[in-house]
Amino acid sequence: MSEDILLGLACIIVLGIAAYWLAWRLRLPSILLLLVFGFIAGPVTHFLNPDEFLLDLLLPIVSISVAVILFEGGLNLRVADLRKSGGVVLKLVTLGVIVTWLIGSIAAYYILDLDLSLAVLLGAILVVTGPTVILPLLRHLRPGGEVGTILKWEGIVIDPLGAILAVLVFEVIIAGEGAAPQVALSLVKTIFFGGLIGAAGALILIQMLKRYWIPDYLHSVVSLAVVIAAFTASNYIQTESGLLAVTLMGIILANQKSVNVRRIIEFKENLRVILISALFIMLTARLRMDDLAAVGYGSVALLAVLILAARPAAVALSTLGSRLKLKERLFISWLAPRGIVAAAVASVFAIRLADAGFVQAELLVPLTFVVIAGTVTIYGLTAAPVARWLKVAEPDPQGILLVGGHSWGRAIASALHKEGFKVLIVDTNWANISAARMEGVSTFYGNILSQYTLDEINLSGIGRLLALSSDYEFNSLATLQFANDLGRDNVYQLPAGGEEKEEKKAVSQYLRGRLLFSPRATYGSLARRFASGATIKTTELTEEFDYDAFNKYYGELALPLFLIEGEKMTIFTAENPPKPRPGQKLISIIKPEKQKEGE
Repeated sequence: MSEDILLGLACIIVLGIAAYWLAWRLRLPSILLLLVFGFIAGPVTHFLNPDEFLLDLLLPIVSISVAVILFEGGLNLRVADLRKSGGVVLKLVTLGVIVTWLIGSIAAYYILDLDLSLAVLLGAILVVTGPTVILPLLRHLRPGGEVGTILKWEGIVIDPLGAILAVLVFEVIIAGEGAAPQVALSLVKTIFFGGLIGAAGALILIQMLKRYWIPDYLHSVVSLAVVIAAFTASNYIQTESGLLAVTLMGIILANQKSVNVRRIIEFKENLRVILISALFIMLTARLRMDDLAAVGYGSVALLAVLILAARPAAVALSTLGSRLKLKERLFISWLAPRGIVAAAVASVFAIRLADAGFVQAELLVPLTFVVIAGTVTIYGLTAAPVARWLKVAEPDPQGILLVGGHSWGRAIASALHKEGFKVLIVDTNWANISAARMEGVSTFYGNILSQYTLDEINLSGIGRLLALSSDYEFNSLATLQFANDLGRDNVYQLPAGGEEKEEKKAVSQYLRGRLLFSPRATYGSLARRFASGATIKTTELTEEFDYDAFNKYYGELALPLFLIEGEKMTIFTAENPPKPRPGQKLISIIKPEKQKEGE
């Protein structure tokens, strides 16, 4: 038995991470491949059956994993983001939930011929979207403006609310007539105990960090222990209130200013990948072909109603009177994939209702998974084209966040701006900001390392960071600050300067960004180049004047910076410079001697 458990867990983890990696390679939403891998491992090949080796541990593992995922989601929610879109988010998680619930319940009753009580319960289960599916899609799509904020907040907040709604409906079904007072009391207790324990857990953790009662290397694991303890205690006192507790706990930690929770956030982001992959593989592998066949084509009709009627109606009513543009409303209407919480809640209630004698209860799980698989597949494959068509997102943004608005930093920014790329200069020197604005380059006045900048800066269309300040360590911190948002492969900084060997002066590789341009492109050397009259030059490479000819002509007087091909830009780096080809544009720094002689 122990070998079977070990083999099963190993398969779940390996298949999950493999799906994530392959999705990255193929530029597909990871959730889509997780469903495919889980379906093949379970219903198709019967290679993996989590129920056989996890037994009664399966649902507790799922519950704790969902709690950690919601806590991590809460850590990504900043109240400052709600200044413009808070009203829309509030309506989506209240009015939008009610509309989706009503339409889903009516469709389940008339299309699937379910008992009224089960139809209402299924409608409640299917109101949730959730961070397990929304956050990976948003990371893949990177929508601009308020769209990303609205979808992120809705996806995270709606999970505990949807779970609470499903629990209340379930209690009404079990209790029967006269359940209204009991349900009202249950709702009050859920909100009270979930909110109280969540806030208490956050305050305890803040005080422990603030008083240095926890060493740095234990920040992550202690926070994980507190999250699990808060979730379990809240659920023990009041059923299904734990999700609300951990979500609120994450939101409080994300918005307090007393302690730095960056280590906790980074750990939870890594843990989230493992948990999401494992959950989708486990729960999808539990399905059986007979269960899927039993729901028939009616499940497809229910899916169509949810996508084409329920979601657009909910968004239309929730965005009335808002400042959102029509294209933004249309995109929000076209993104509501269901995730793990729906699957977990359906699995729990199906077992309890079957034990209580409800014959159709066994249909809840396959129906929920049809909706999950259908919404993830449809939205996962179409969201990126729809976002590009509506011009609300750039899945592969080419814009540059440039740290350092000094004269030659502005010269680089202007050259890229002239080629049609978005450039945003960040600096604390008002003279540099003013000069950049006079040159037509977008700016942000503030410290790149400040919390204010993190909260206020708009990264729409920005895909990479170039740290060009004179302080090497400051540049390293800037790349670390934005490595999570932009990806470690998209943050760059100048090499270390000075007379000492670079390996003695430079910080560790994992504490800095990729080194720009070439090993000799230090701040001092670039400043001297421009002080001596160097300029930025854009050269179109052809078959007659290719990169070899360019090097032969300019030699050491040229320092290549960027390659442009169509709307794509490649940055030269010290470690792995690209190989220019005819048909590309080469942006480089040219010393004046050669220009005066050859032009």
